[in-house]
Amino acid sequence: MTRKILVTSALPYANGSIHLGHLVEYIQTDIWVRFQKMQGNTVHYVCADDTHGTPIMLRAEKEGITPEQLIDKVHKEHYADFSEFLVEFDNYYSTNSEENRVLSSNIYRALKANDKIATRTIEQYYDPVKNMFLPDRFIKGECPKCHAKDQYGDSCEVCGTTYSPTELINPYSAVSGAAPIRKETEHYFFKLSECEDFLKDWTRSGTLQAEAANKMGEWFESGLSDWDISRDAPYFGFEIPDAPGKYFYVWLDAPIGYMASFESLCSKIGLDFDEYWKKDSTTELYHFIGKDILYFHALFWPATLEYSGHRKPTQVFAHGFLTVNGEKMSKSRGTFITARSYLDHIKNPEYLRYYYAAKLNGSMEDIDLNLDDFVARVNSDLVGKYINIASRTAGFISKRFDGKLALLKANPVIDDLRNAADSIADSYVSRDYGRALREIMALADKANGYVAENAPWDMSKQESQSEALHQVCTAALEMFRLLTIYLKPVLPKLAEAIETFLNVKPLTWIDVKTSLPAGHSIQLYQHLITRIDPKHIEAMTEANKENLQSTNTAPAVEVVEETNYISIDDFAKVDLRIAKIVNAEHVEGAEKLLKLTLDIGEEKPRQVFAGIKSAYDPETLKGRLTVMVANLAPRKMKFGLSEGMVLAASDETGGPFILTPDAGAQPGMRVK
Repeated sequence: MTRKILVTSALPYANGSIHLGHLVEYIQTDIWVRFQKMQGNTVHYVCADDTHGTPIMLRAEKEGITPEQLIDKVHKEHYADFSEFLVEFDNYYSTNSEENRVLSSNIYRALKANDKIATRTIEQYYDPVKNMFLPDRFIKGECPKCHAKDQYGDSCEVCGTTYSPTELINPYSAVSGAAPIRKETEHYFFKLSECEDFLKDWTRSGTLQAEAANKMGEWFESGLSDWDISRDAPYFGFEIPDAPGKYFYVWLDAPIGYMASFESLCSKIGLDFDEYWKKDSTTELYHFIGKDILYFHALFWPATLEYSGHRKPTQVFAHGFLTVNGEKMSKSRGTFITARSYLDHIKNPEYLRYYYAAKLNGSMEDIDLNLDDFVARVNSDLVGKYINIASRTAGFISKRFDGKLALLKANPVIDDLRNAADSIADSYVSRDYGRALREIMALADKANGYVAENAPWDMSKQESQSEALHQVCTAALEMFRLLTIYLKPVLPKLAEAIETFLNVKPLTWIDVKTSLPAGHSIQLYQHLITRIDPKHIEAMTEANKENLQSTNTAPAVEVVEETNYISIDDFAKVDLRIAKIVNAEHVEGAEKLLKLTLDIGEEKPRQVFAGIKSAYDPETLKGRLTVMVANLAPRKMKFGLSEGMVLAASDETGGPFILTPDAGAQPGMRVK
């Protein structure tokens, strides 16, 4: 029976450009949707720009335009970027829509009727310079749990704790820099604390990945707090019914934007909205999100749906973050790359789609875009293995056999390719695209082995080998067709070009079971794909490097004449990290050195040789925290490679003494 499936990706915020980090999610979702459609399922993929909140209001004010003008401009940019990366939404909408306003108001009324809304007078931070209450993300300060500096007012990016802005230590306004004052105001709350039993059952019912469910368990241990769903004017958003000057917090109406976008689609193509959103719906609903918004989608959202009389998600799929060359995206290194910049320099979006697919495994692990590996893998897999099969055989069909295929005979390699369909399908279903592509490329190796073993270029020189040549080239193109079916969710545009070349209708998964008939005519083979030139990668990163030189000609602060001073820019270059000493040991033949193995929150521990042997027994260092310079160039010593430096102090009275952070510090934290 055909399944009815509704799929969403998280809504990109209408306050900036789409970058390569964003694209991980949309490419992941699009591949899954395309695969499901190839299976013959009825699938609708909807999304929208997330358009409300103070950041939008402030940016529009800064640009001298209305918020509506800003979000309209950004919507066009976002949609163009997604389209060029072949992310095929059935509807791409906006949360600032009439459908969303009505749905948000009705859901709020349902929650209120179900006694899940409360009003309370609270103290909230107020910016005395801008004369406005400050949203959580516009207040910064020290995390009350781990004491990391410069954290946002709603959650800590270091330890993941969520909290009230008033719990921050030494808060300041991110808008004006002023110390905010506390001011009383009446707010509206969703009674999330009353939903705990329901949520404990729901999060352990198979709707979340195991690692996500475990994370939920940690939050349950801390106890759920009621959720503040209102904001005070001035605010760009929907006004709460019967509450003048009060607006829905953006995270209340943003996920409802999934419903609004789908309702818009329903009105366009005649679907039944209630069939997909009623409480007892037999349709399926899947959300693809980043792990940073898991809290909202695994707690707030299902509770909102449950107590407003709607169905809950079938599953929520969370993915990890993107790093580039093993590090966070960086403007100074040219690795904070926008979607548009990639298209300007690399041109072909399917290179990135393929590389991301090769890295994704259905878990919440971060994935790394290593630019050298990106070039090597695309050139090797797509050009050297996949396209190579057709480029070495198709010409013979056109030149020697009038473009017509032979009657395909039994072939064990083709059997292997055909028999892999279920395994590859299982990998797509579970979003383990990396496993799928490994299997597909192993099959491509078999196909290339078949071509190399039979050497059609040698057969073509002997008239007596004509029939064998026809058969070998026909078999090779059948292998190429099967591989194209398997790769089509990842490479839809290339697959479309190959369908034209093979002169076939759009390929679906069931086409694995059949072969092209004898006498089938193909088109003249034309070049399908080119290799990536590493120079284009270099040009892209160079173009994305942020100019860190100050544009001011006069110094903001008078510098005292002193040759030993360094500038704040010099100091900013030093990346200081909290490090856990996993192991410490003596170095044979070294008088002063100990070999330390340090955990700084990376996948692989660092090895550092430190001149602290005179002050420490290695056993006493194991498990301790210290501070290290993480971006010091590795130094090759006769005892091995030292990958950083730990900080220590000494004078004529004693030492060296390693620096030890206060309690609460965690490996990987940056020292500021």
